[in-house]
Amino acid sequence: MRNKDFVVFILSHGRADRVYTIKALEKYKYTGDWYIICDNEDETLEDYYRYFGKDKVIVFDKLAKSKECDTLDNLDARNIVLFARNSCHEIAKKLGYRYFLELDDDYKSFLFRYPEGDKLGSAHPKSLDDIFDAVLDFYKDLPSIKTITFAQGGDFIGGLDGGKYKQGILRKAMNTFFCDVQNPFTFIGRINEDVNTYCLYGSQGNLFLTITDVMINQVDTQANLGGLTDSYLSLGTYIKSFYTVMCCPSSVKISAMITNHQRIHHIIDWDRAVPKIISDRFKIK
Repeated sequence: MRNKDFVVFILSHGRADRVYTIKALEKYKYTGDWYIICDNEDETLEDYYRYFGKDKVIVFDKLAKSKECDTLDNLDARNIVLFARNSCHEIAKKLGYRYFLELDDDYKSFLFRYPEGDKLGSAHPKSLDDIFDAVLDFYKDLPSIKTITFAQGGDFIGGLDGGKYKQGILRKAMNTFFCDVQNPFTFIGRINEDVNTYCLYGSQGNLFLTITDVMINQVDTQANLGGLTDSYLSLGTYIKSFYTVMCCPSSVKISAMITNHQRIHHIIDWDRAVPKIISDRFKIK
């Protein structure tokens, strides 16, 4: 990569033998700096050191960071990703990087998405370096953006006619966060922290964006035990979704999502969620 002020952080806990994201970065020719972010309460830290070397594993104080974060509840458990997410700006700054990309540990692949006839096609990229550089160029040119993320599979339900791909940019941000230490923000909420954050800050006029030309594929959440999965299993998707309702009750509600089976999920009314620019055709003359 040409950006020497950029680093990739991979957030992980209790899954040293299943950090799939590193293999994905290698597969798609990422050549820049990277580190795994762990917490000091992880009982498997020695496994991370053995697999990746101590110089590649950065450990933060989980209890200390938990005292600085708003979980939106009064629970004491700390088996959540919120504290790791909110440590990354400080870690990047301490290491001397201006920009960083925050990733989870369960990515199997990165894909381009594009129209192919009347369907939505996909292709494997030849160089993540080129992709990351292009996103950083876009990011640097627009300082009003808090973060940029890649799309997920769920963003393309309905294929080319589903609507989201054709938007090009979505007013949401999940999973893959390009960040700037000089333009920081704080994640909030025990779980659903990414949705909580883009909904609340988005309602205040901040830009959280997803680009639909690139997507990530992840290991199924319920199958990859450890990490944040334990919190999802113990609290359930109903409670998970309600954290976002607490943040923005005027634009978020609980609904049923029908996939292979019915499950509870949040639904956002985007007409009420974020400010918009009114076309000048409505200007009073």
